[in-house]
Amino acid sequence: MSGSLPLRNIAIIAHVDHGKTTLVDQLFRQSGTFRDNQRIEERAMDSNDLEKERGITILAKPTSIEWNGTRINIVDTPGHADFGAEVERILSMVDGVILLVDSAEGAMPQTKFVTGKALGLGLRPIVVVNKIDRPDQRASEVLDEVFDLFVNLDANDDQLDFPTLYASGRNGYASDDIDAREGSLDPLFQMIVDHVPAPGLETDAPFSFLATLLDRDNFMGRVLTGRVQSGVIKVNDPIRALDAEGNVVESGRASKLLTFRGLDRVPVDEARAGDIIAIAGLEKATVSNTIADPQVSAPIAAQPIDPPTLAMRFAVNDSPLAGREGDKVTSRMIRDRLLREAETNVAIRVTESADKDSFEVAGRGELQLGVLIETMRREGFELGISRPRVLFRDGESGREEPYETVVIDVDDEFSGTVVEKMQRRKGELTEMRPSGQGKTRITFSAPSRGLIGYHGEFLSDTRGTGIMNRLFEKYGPYKGVIEGRINGVLISNCAGEAVAYALNALEDRGVLFVKPQEKVYEGMVIGENAKPEDLEVNPLKSKQLTNFRSTGKDDAIRLTPPTVMTLEQAIAYIDDDEMVEVTPQSIRLRKAILCPHERKKASRRKEAA
Repeated sequence: MSGSLPLRNIAIIAHVDHGKTTLVDQLFRQSGTFRDNQRIEERAMDSNDLEKERGITILAKPTSIEWNGTRINIVDTPGHADFGAEVERILSMVDGVILLVDSAEGAMPQTKFVTGKALGLGLRPIVVVNKIDRPDQRASEVLDEVFDLFVNLDANDDQLDFPTLYASGRNGYASDDIDAREGSLDPLFQMIVDHVPAPGLETDAPFSFLATLLDRDNFMGRVLTGRVQSGVIKVNDPIRALDAEGNVVESGRASKLLTFRGLDRVPVDEARAGDIIAIAGLEKATVSNTIADPQVSAPIAAQPIDPPTLAMRFAVNDSPLAGREGDKVTSRMIRDRLLREAETNVAIRVTESADKDSFEVAGRGELQLGVLIETMRREGFELGISRPRVLFRDGESGREEPYETVVIDVDDEFSGTVVEKMQRRKGELTEMRPSGQGKTRITFSAPSRGLIGYHGEFLSDTRGTGIMNRLFEKYGPYKGVIEGRINGVLISNCAGEAVAYALNALEDRGVLFVKPQEKVYEGMVIGENAKPEDLEVNPLKSKQLTNFRSTGKDDAIRLTPPTVMTLEQAIAYIDDDEMVEVTPQSIRLRKAILCPHERKKASRRKEAA
């Protein structure tokens, strides 16, 4: 497939927002993959709508460029911890990595996570200090931080002797001179060719291939992407899939072989050891299966995947407004969609409940599950989502829960508040140091349980200026009870359309989540009570009319705009007895049990237990 061209396979790893995808765009342009006059979108690699909106990479994607007679396969990987399962698998496809670090922010926790995986596999990184043109750049210190990070991650002498370039991905230059502010990316291309080894794999052995990514195509069916470990494969060759224990999953033929050229998948007739390709033709094979010639019986060792740490219940929407805004509302549709997701995303685990009306979906974090819910919502699904709960396990010392490393960058004035709030949530302060320009970097080890719902509060406490990064650390001893939401909620006691007159009277009670004319129903949460207990209220109450009073005065009512929550904020806000109703058009909060009498009975049963 790569013909006689020398081949290099690399992954780009970096923290969220350090400029990885922008740098890949420039590599495309300067290698001639795109014509100068070709209109391409900025951040072309982030093709998924959610990726564009959030400015993050969710799905790992291989691509390919040619530079001075060498084919370079590049994999752009997710930088967020919740998509770590993607990163672990991608690294087994490549022979080198570019570690991209922001010249001001330096090595962040996500950099630590992915770099640790890369070093563990024996890969020798090229370090690129990016955004060198930032006014607050501190490239020399950042380089020292990267070196310390490598030492802490037990890098060997070879890995510690890493080559370095200083670059601006946005402006398209890289140099070994820290003061360079112009040029091209040729030094980076040259370093990839010189420093990354060619795939040293056997072409004469039987064909074998480790599936690292799986997606579905309407015409080809299941398409498995990975690197050919050995041998040669041609279209229509017989193949079979083996699981991690070496059992045969299925046999079939390679009906289509595809390679990557720029952003496109292009059909080819054959591929050989070292090539990154996609294969179609198998019905059951999945990620981490070995696809091989029928004579191969030993599977390729696959990278183990960290366990899910968080679960949410996805239920059929049973609110009085169900089925009005979405067209996918049955448990069968939800089940099929979740199983399809679990098939392509190995970090997600789906369990069906006994009543068949809900499913427990376990994953690596709130963001990962939030992205899944948002994707389903856009596809027309209606769902009821429970509060996230962490997954405990039995350890040597009894019950254990997941912990995360939390790295927070805040203005100095807010550091006291953040430390106090994190300690209330059982976070342990492990490091605190000034990071320059009136900011402090604070590191905690905290139980994941305590972090559920904290992000919104954190943004309020730091007036939107704080940055929080989280990373799965370990399973550790259970930390005891952690206080939840302090305030109760305002619950509608009737159904209809909210009235301005009633909402105006309720403003004294707390913060409202709904506006006039919005549909409400019994048991729906329409606001936050200023007091700790829940309060049932009537949002439909209108002014009593008499001969002497007119309705005209209603026009003068001036309501405070309601608090509108994003999906993540709503999921983080709800309590154990509440749910988020998610439809293509709305996000509503509600009590899990809508009827007030049933709610009281359930509450009494819980107290008795």
